[in-house]
Amino acid sequence: MRRSRGVIAAAAVLALTATATACGGEDQSDQSGGGGEIAGTVTYWDTSNDAEKGTYKKIAEDFEKKHPKVDVKYVHVNFGDANQKFKNAAGGNSGAPDVMRTEVAWVADFANLGYLAPLDGTPAIDKPSDYLETAAGSTRFKGKTYAVPQVTDTLGLFYNKKMLKKAGVEVPKSFDELKKSAKKIKNKTGKTALYLRGDDPYWFLPYLYGEGGDLVDPTAKKVTVDDPAGGKAFARMKDLVDSGAAVTDSSDGQENGLKAFQDGDVAMIIDGPWDIAGAQQGKQFKDDKANLGVAPVPAGSKGRGSPQGGWNLSVYAGSKNLRTAQEFAKYMSSAEVQQRTTEELSLLPTRESVYDEPSVRENKMVEFFKPAVDEAVQRPWIAEGNSLFEPVRGQMDAVLTGSRSPDAAADKVGDGFRKLLKDYK
Repeated sequence: MRRSRGVIAAAAVLALTATATACGGEDQSDQSGGGGEIAGTVTYWDTSNDAEKGTYKKIAEDFEKKHPKVDVKYVHVNFGDANQKFKNAAGGNSGAPDVMRTEVAWVADFANLGYLAPLDGTPAIDKPSDYLETAAGSTRFKGKTYAVPQVTDTLGLFYNKKMLKKAGVEVPKSFDELKKSAKKIKNKTGKTALYLRGDDPYWFLPYLYGEGGDLVDPTAKKVTVDDPAGGKAFARMKDLVDSGAAVTDSSDGQENGLKAFQDGDVAMIIDGPWDIAGAQQGKQFKDDKANLGVAPVPAGSKGRGSPQGGWNLSVYAGSKNLRTAQEFAKYMSSAEVQQRTTEELSLLPTRESVYDEPSVRENKMVEFFKPAVDEAVQRPWIAEGNSLFEPVRGQMDAVLTGSRSPDAAADKVGDGFRKLLKDYK
């Protein structure tokens, strides 16, 4: 079941607007950290990738130029390590950053643990009505705002234009078309059609949505991943690999997949805006950036679907410098910074106004990904949302290595979900 994006997210934006504009007395201002001088040290954990981190480091340094009394301690933390590293630091009350670039699914989890400071009525929330409805939805948990949106994204199909032209095939609109095209690509170029991410459960979602399924139904409190669509999704992935249409890895898929696409070993990869800059650094695209094409994720038997992703900025509840941390989060989520990251990295803004800027509106990657983001499937913003991926991860590997059938794998994932979600049926 796909959640209703508009109703949930619109309510989030309305709530953001209401809390940001509410009048508060002195006590409220003191508790929120809204008063005081913008000064002192702010530690910032940046979870961006290697192609992006240089830009974000410079942006953080520019905040220091705007506020000479502030010292920003920029720390790059690998995405794969960041979630647990933050939990360890926040749970031990030692070493947690003042501000963290937080994956959208982490917000509810961290807030539920009490590790994030509520941002309602603080300087962090600036012009809330300007945020995309979908992006705003991921910042709230149990009626409070715990983050500000920085980047939004979804998955698309990256393809090598020259390779597909040489093979005489069109960009596939469905996984069935992709499988048929794979034989021509192999015969004409000697290359494999698709690199399939078999190591990361986020990449399972387009196959699941394409078969008309979803992980859970939060409204009905029902696990749905083991409905027939779950088994069909696993079967689709397995068939693409077994047929030779795709290659995969059980680990290091981010590095291996991007390199295979950069080097021209595969014609296509399902990826997101965060890897546009990285892909263009590869030998297939470095001297001919127009060779990189982006299209919607191929459809399954029931249609096309891609998950909503992105990054927010959260403030640690135990920060000793809340006011400055809030101002830094506000700056990093500002229209100015979002326009810059689109121009330099082709990342998608979370503010409506930024899409009106000519440099953003005319960006070819934004041109595709903005409509895709508008149609992206909302993930369940529940505290256990991020934990749901782990049961999927193990069963993806079991299916792709042939040690478990697709239907049995879907059943195992469903069992795992029910252990995590005690009140779900």
